[in-house]
Amino acid sequence: MYVPRFNVMPEAELRPLVEAVGSAELITVDADGLPQATRLPVIWSGDRLVFHLAFANPHWRTIEPGSPALAVVTGPEGYVSPSWYATKAEHGRVVPTWNYSAIHFRGRATVHRDPDWLRAAVTDLTVRHEEHRADPWQVGDAPESYIAQQLKAIVGVELEIETVEAKAKRSQNRSEADRAGVVAGLEGEPGLTGRALAAQMREDLRRS
Repeated sequence: MYVPRFNVMPEAELRPLVEAVGSAELITVDADGLPQATRLPVIWSGDRLVFHLAFANPHWRTIEPGSPALAVVTGPEGYVSPSWYATKAEHGRVVPTWNYSAIHFRGRATVHRDPDWLRAAVTDLTVRHEEHRADPWQVGDAPESYIAQQLKAIVGVELEIETVEAKAKRSQNRSEADRAGVVAGLEGEPGLTGRALAAQMREDLRRS
């Protein structure tokens, strides 16, 4: 991934972004050289990513032990209109762009079918998403026979992380006035994604 120096995502943002998004695109390559990709819930634990997918999904059958893999996590993104820049009125030398955040994890993937491994993986995932609730659901709340049946219907994938590249393209190369204009423009856009991106950029301005 091309990451100019002013677009390097601060390390402190990486794990919070993965936890906030909660999913990643897992990409591997088949024996015929063609890529496979599946969007999956993800947990970042230490130096590994943990996923699970349906047994019926043929993707996992193409993953040999230690297969090269790429997992992509993306944050809020959106179109940036040149009309939002303060410099448009000054000289007009402005063009549209696209702002976004992305993390690329490269490493080696291994498939897991062991029921104990799968139970630990889904328990960790459930706790992560339920612990803030007043009455959190737990894996143990369902009948044991039902859980055992459900575990047979999924497959685990573990990606041992070798490299992490993270990019936050949020107009950091523009003037403060231009960046403030983009924040205001995004806040006026329909939908939640623009406002989420605007909130990130507002925080960038506060820290700069």
